[in-house]
Amino acid sequence: MIAIHNHTTEEEDYAIDWALPLAFVKKRHIESIEGGSEITQTWRMKERMKTVSVALVLCLNVGVDPPDVVKTQPCARLECWIDPLSMSPQKALETIGSNLQKQYERWQPRARYKQSLDPTAEEVKKLCTSLRRNAKEERVLFHYNGHGVPKPTSNGEIWVFNRTYTQYIPLSVYDLQTWMGAPSIYIYDCSNAGIIVDSFKQFADQHEKEYKVAAQSHGTVNTPPSFKNCIQLAACSANQILPMNPDLPADVFTSCLTTPIKIALRWFVIQNSSKLVSKLSLDIIDKIPGQLNDRRTMLGELNWIFTAITDTIAWNTLPRDVFQKLFRQDLLVASLFRNFLLAERIMRSYDCTPVSSPKLPPTYQHPMWQAWDMALDLCLSQLPAIMENEEQFVHSPFFEEQLTAFEVWLGLGSDRRSPPEQLPIVLQVLLSQVHRLRALELLGRFLDLGPWAVNLALSVGIFPYVLKLLQSSARELRPLLVFIWAKILAVDGSCQADLVRDNGHKYFLSVLQDTSIPGEDRTLAAFVLASMVKDYPPGQEAALQGSLVSICLEQLGDASALLRQWLAICLGRLWHKYEKARWCGVRDIAPEKLNTLLQDPVPEVRAAAVYALGTFINSVTERSEHANNIDHTIAMTLLNTVSYDMSPLVRKELVVALQWIVLIFENSFLSVCLQEESRRGESTLSPQTANVPDLSMSPIMGMRRIASRDRLKTVTPVTVLSTDGAVSPAAVASSDFIHTERIKRVSSSSSICSLGHGNLSNLPTLSFGSIYMKLWHGLTALDHDPHPGVSHLSHMVTSHIRDQIKDSTATKDVGEMRMTPSLSLPPSPSSRSSFLAGESPPTSTASTTSTIELHKFSSSRTHTPRPRRVLHNTISEEADDNARGRRPLVKTQFVEWSSKYFAQSATHGQDDNDVESDLHYEREWRYQRNHLLRIEARDEQRRILSSKLESQVFNARNPNAPSVIAFHPYDTHIAVAGKDSFGIWDWVTGVKQSYCYNRASKQSRITSLDFVNGHDVSLLLVGSDDGTVRLWGNYTLTKGKEPVLVTAWHALSDIQNPRQNSGAGLVTHWEQKSQQLVVTGDARVIRLWDAESELKVQDIPTGADCCITSISSDDMEPALIAAGCGDGSVRLFDRRKSSQEARIMTWREHATWVVNVQLRNHNKIVSGCVSGDVRFFDIRKNSAVAVRQTTHGVTAMAIHRVADTFA
Repeated sequence: MIAIHNHTTEEEDYAIDWALPLAFVKKRHIESIEGGSEITQTWRMKERMKTVSVALVLCLNVGVDPPDVVKTQPCARLECWIDPLSMSPQKALETIGSNLQKQYERWQPRARYKQSLDPTAEEVKKLCTSLRRNAKEERVLFHYNGHGVPKPTSNGEIWVFNRTYTQYIPLSVYDLQTWMGAPSIYIYDCSNAGIIVDSFKQFADQHEKEYKVAAQSHGTVNTPPSFKNCIQLAACSANQILPMNPDLPADVFTSCLTTPIKIALRWFVIQNSSKLVSKLSLDIIDKIPGQLNDRRTMLGELNWIFTAITDTIAWNTLPRDVFQKLFRQDLLVASLFRNFLLAERIMRSYDCTPVSSPKLPPTYQHPMWQAWDMALDLCLSQLPAIMENEEQFVHSPFFEEQLTAFEVWLGLGSDRRSPPEQLPIVLQVLLSQVHRLRALELLGRFLDLGPWAVNLALSVGIFPYVLKLLQSSARELRPLLVFIWAKILAVDGSCQADLVRDNGHKYFLSVLQDTSIPGEDRTLAAFVLASMVKDYPPGQEAALQGSLVSICLEQLGDASALLRQWLAICLGRLWHKYEKARWCGVRDIAPEKLNTLLQDPVPEVRAAAVYALGTFINSVTERSEHANNIDHTIAMTLLNTVSYDMSPLVRKELVVALQWIVLIFENSFLSVCLQEESRRGESTLSPQTANVPDLSMSPIMGMRRIASRDRLKTVTPVTVLSTDGAVSPAAVASSDFIHTERIKRVSSSSSICSLGHGNLSNLPTLSFGSIYMKLWHGLTALDHDPHPGVSHLSHMVTSHIRDQIKDSTATKDVGEMRMTPSLSLPPSPSSRSSFLAGESPPTSTASTTSTIELHKFSSSRTHTPRPRRVLHNTISEEADDNARGRRPLVKTQFVEWSSKYFAQSATHGQDDNDVESDLHYEREWRYQRNHLLRIEARDEQRRILSSKLESQVFNARNPNAPSVIAFHPYDTHIAVAGKDSFGIWDWVTGVKQSYCYNRASKQSRITSLDFVNGHDVSLLLVGSDDGTVRLWGNYTLTKGKEPVLVTAWHALSDIQNPRQNSGAGLVTHWEQKSQQLVVTGDARVIRLWDAESELKVQDIPTGADCCITSISSDDMEPALIAAGCGDGSVRLFDRRKSSQEARIMTWREHATWVVNVQLRNHNKIVSGCVSGDVRFFDIRKNSAVAVRQTTHGVTAMAIHRVADTFA
């Protein structure tokens, strides 16, 4: 419980909990370290199509009306905006054909156009077969105007002419299909056009059946043309005739498809839809200034608005796959279907219903058409003033208003609502420099909603626009573009190829290099570049040429932790299996610069640095002495720096990094492992007889290696381990690994911290193999890491070596094996060169034994029935020459998990800051309860002198003898530990809420318990006498779920006598306010750990020759630490001083073991010992100010943190 003073006001007391920080609640503590779920990408077209040939078939027979159509008078006459009666029939026909071609050329200027004017059936056949032959697999368009011939027949026939134009000749759609082939698009502008669409489907089925029969009879297996996928647009349904309104053109359907703005304006005037202009004439339409392809003019802006509106209607109405096929696959088809939406609106007003295949839902009443009418109205209302007074054209507010609507949706919408209908309009606005900045800002906000929003934007077609914008030099767009691209690449990494192809990476290199840009934006640029080079050699090469290595290395000291993290990940991905980048890093002393990040205050940065150094080791394809020396140095630096890092995130990456050293120098590690077996005289491969290896007694001087050319490997699959120890099979190259059955961990208590100490440090010289001995002992120590994820990863790496030896010794022949010349062993480095020249190595009893064992190992492997190979000799005998074929034994998803950050929303879901969230309401209730409990506690303190204290409120039986007890400061929970288990009881109801195993080593026992975040959702900190600390969440088994291991680490690795139950074990004290954990016990130091950075802060020597039995600090004086010792002394330390000067006071007044000590407010210390005397110290005086004698033989003592009470 937090210390409360009597003068504290209620307002101050209530604010205490809100001011306290929370520990171990970062994402790395509460999330599984795994990447986001893969989302199937559907936005990228599997195949883009192009309409390369267009057949314009006009059956007009100008001057002669077909017999089955009775025309009104006056009647619609215009064809392609030409009056055919205003000139001779032949000239009119040619002019109409020419105009129609020009109208189509506006939409697809590069297509091959062929006109067929009043043709015969033979001419149509010749035209269609010719166009299909030239188009090959691309699309062909067939435009049919049948205004001068009879209606299509119910048998699926259209009409053409004979050579003398005296007869109408039927042309079957069946034949037309045969000539046109697939893919094709058909446009029918004639009455009863729906008949053709219906017949087309029947004939398509008939074609497919006939093709199958022919294929079976001839034995061919070619894929038949898919006529069902052909696109058709018909002017009206099967029982309708075309409109004859004289104010409309006769080919109103064709006009809608090819000249939409002109016909839309005309229809708007005819309908008298204007609400701003009372009198409008059709003549005014032709006077609208501007060009359709110039968005700065009135006509161009109308065309731009029309495109945005029709795109929006289609995207909001059609299924996504249909939208992709019709509006994104082919530019001409997309234009025709946008215009088809207008045709449906106009022709339905004249009782005609255009038909399409695939069929589209009705769109003529979509609300966006009202926005189109308003745009037309605003445009036409300006015309009189522009024409008469030559006033300046005022741009339409359409796009600005649509952006506002989009912004409103972003402010009020959610992923549970329908997508914003303005998204396609935002795409169009990116074309405008005026609104581009705002559009990009809103687009970024939308993409920030999550992967679903990114996929939605990509499906609309946003990608080519944002790719093109990378060519812009506008500095104000930089932060928006890097944000948008980071969101895209976080969801769809395949866009890396587009970036490299269009040189888009140069944009992000310039952003990353510019240190004047905020760190947040440079972090996004680093992520984009890291995504670009991920497993993509062209991206790696492009980034290397762009000096990405030096750019990243120069900024490793940046203040932004996320930037440091992604700079390291970017480097790691850049030189992953790319040796050129590695040697560029060597020239820029990259390993030394990355080493500084191994002590970074942010665990994710340290993990990223370890990852980068691991891929650095694995990037060499041809080994050399120089490369080996560099990798040895990196491996030892990693081992000595982060083996006992507080964060399991970092230690997992350490195991993954060290596996490459094991795989590269596999022979040396086999030698180390085998020598240890022969040295101890018994196998450590058997878990029942496993001994604890002692680093100081390791046979380093007898260390030898096997030449790589004599290293034999077998062919089996290898097991790849995921982040938290989950095993998944992976296929491997036939010559790389051997895998046998899983075995249990081998016991090892060797400490990395002791490297360089003890007998090892006294050796005058070390053999060449000593580095492998150190690395092997480091890995075997990690086998017993308190975090199961780390230990499992490490066990898989060491088992790779042990299993090979076990497999070999199990199958070796009993007969005597003779020595072979290939097993020559090198001496120490001092004589290495002469040995390589041919000199025999020195021998000893130990080395002879080892040599025989190695020979037996090699011989036995040659006699195994499995496939084998002999490695070729390389520059370095220790290294495996097949570098590119190596597959990892273990891997984590740390980098993928880090990438997930960019796919998630940066502004939403922040419940910690959301005062309306359930989390905030729960916390508010909890803090209010704490406040009331503190008030109640103060009242009890005042009544303490007149009330009875010796009342029993709880009694329970524990499965094991209780050794440690801890009360929760606010909940009615009591934690009781016995041996390696702990239980939680409710001391009010007497109910046992949980009983759990700590999952430490079997011989260990729990010696300390503490509650972390006691004022909030608590975690239980459990310390064992093997020096490990485990932090458990959900320790009360809420909702029936198992307890969660939040983190675990070796808090006191150099603890003494961990197997003797008579010691103090591990003693801990948690400081909530400073977020520090003070640990000591059977050691000669007091160690301080920082929970925020998960780093060791300080080691303070105790100055005592005995264990520390209890420790305490005060929230009001956080610099001071009081410690009770096994020799009866009480010591006071000031952590503000240097480690050697930190002990500022020692009281030696207790004669026996100090049971408990507490540093209290106002510079007071209370301590009690086994003999029963309780002493009160003032830290300003050299002796106790008061003594109280209690019962002799005290084994436990509790001192209240606030009340002047002890028991």
